[in-house]
Amino acid sequence: MRLEQIKSVQNWLPFEKILDRGIIKMKDSSYIKIIRIKPINYTLKSSLEKEAILNSYKNIFKSCNFDLQIFIQSKSEDISRHIQKIKEQNIYPEINEKYISYISSFIKNKKSSNKKFFLIIKNSPSEENDTVILQNLNNNYIKLKDLFGRCGNLVSEITEDNDIKEIMFSLFNSNKI
Repeated sequence: MRLEQIKSVQNWLPFEKILDRGIIKMKDSSYIKIIRIKPINYTLKSSLEKEAILNSYKNIFKSCNFDLQIFIQSKSEDISRHIQKIKEQNIYPEINEKYISYISSFIKNKKSSNKKFFLIIKNSPSEENDTVILQNLNNNYIKLKDLFGRCGNLVSEITEDNDIKEIMFSLFNSNKI
């Protein structure tokens, strides 16, 4: 194999670099920003509240005049430490074994997982300068934070490089997470 034929991972990844405040510059000259959403517990709401929440979500998405992607990161729960603590207590061995069997089958059937919710907002390539584009992304973040906050969701921007890299990794390696 000739040296010119060897290509690095960076050549096919679609992003160029991570900028301040968690904004990512893509190779196509667009920019994205990843936002974390901590959702409300919808199942605990009354029928009237559920209807109001759904209408609020409809209005949010209708009012977005920018590209938006929803990303859900789902991981199975690691219960090994919990099981170990139960075994160490050894107070009611028969009940403990039944409980361990129950929670293990529950996890195995993927009825319990840790979910993280993200919105990815994108500013498409344009003739505007980078400063204006970055300001637009931050304004869109503030708008979404306000709109989703009105529904009871907690919204935060992802600014730490390691958090951004972990999310990007999971986007490209969903079977590894």
